[in-house]
Amino acid sequence: MMTEAVAQNLAGQTAVVTGGTRGIGAMIARALLEAGAKTYITSRKEAACAQTQAELSDFGECIAHPSDLSTTAGIEAFVDWLTQREDKIDILFNNAGATWGQAIDELTEDGWDRVMNLNVKSMFFTTQKMLPLLRAGAKLSGAGRVVNIGSIDGLTVPVLPSNIVYPVSKAAVHQLTRVLAKALVDDQITVNAIAPGPFKSKMTSFALATEEGEKMVASTIPMKRIGTPEDIGALALFLVTGGSSYITGATIPLDGGYSTLR
Repeated sequence: MMTEAVAQNLAGQTAVVTGGTRGIGAMIARALLEAGAKTYITSRKEAACAQTQAELSDFGECIAHPSDLSTTAGIEAFVDWLTQREDKIDILFNNAGATWGQAIDELTEDGWDRVMNLNVKSMFFTTQKMLPLLRAGAKLSGAGRVVNIGSIDGLTVPVLPSNIVYPVSKAAVHQLTRVLAKALVDDQITVNAIAPGPFKSKMTSFALATEEGEKMVASTIPMKRIGTPEDIGALALFLVTGGSSYITGATIPLDGGYSTLR
C-alpha cells in the first residue's frame, strides 16, 4: 500500500486504533503497520480481533485485544491491560463508533444514547484514560498524536431522513477535537479529526455491498468514486508524522468533494 520511503516513518513508535478490526479502522491500522509502527487494535468481539490480528500481522507487529469501549469500565480495563505492556503510546486513533437508523418520530432514547455514548462520550474518556501513556510518548519524542474519526455527515445534512443521531454525534466529535487540541497543546500532543465520506465498511454495507450500489453512491460524489484504503491510509499517516506538526484542532474532509455540494 505504502512506498518504501514512507514505510520507515513510524519505526519505533506505538499506535492504538479503536474499532480497528474492520472498515476504516482496519485500513488505518494497516497503514500504520506498513509505516513501521507497533499497532494495537481493539473492538468488542474476540473472534474479530483474532481474525484481523492474523490478517494484519503480515504487515507488521499487530496486537489485538477485545474491549467494550462503550463503558467507562471497559475503557479502564483496556487501558490497564495496555499499561501492563507499554510505557508510552505515540499515536491514538479514536475510530470506534456506531450508527442508528430511525425516523424522527420513532427514534428511541436507547438509540440516541448508544450512539452518543460510543461516538462522543467514550471517545473523550478513552483519550483521557490514555493521557499518561500519550504524555510519556510525547515527552520522549516531542510529538504525541491523537486523531479522531468524525464523518462528512457531521459537516453536512445527510440525505437519509432516518440518519439523525449519527450526524449530531459526529459534529460533536469535530468540536471535541478542537477542545482537546487546545487542552493538550502544552503537552506537545496534536489532536485532529478526519471526516470521511463513503468507504467500504460494515456501517456502509447497506449502500455499498453491491457493485450497483457502489456505482450509485459514487455518482453522487464529484470525483465519481468512493474512498479507498490508500486514501485513508495516506491522510492518517500525514496526521501522525512530521508534515502535520503545525496542525492541531483541524477537521479534514476525506470525501471526494462531497462536502462542496451540501
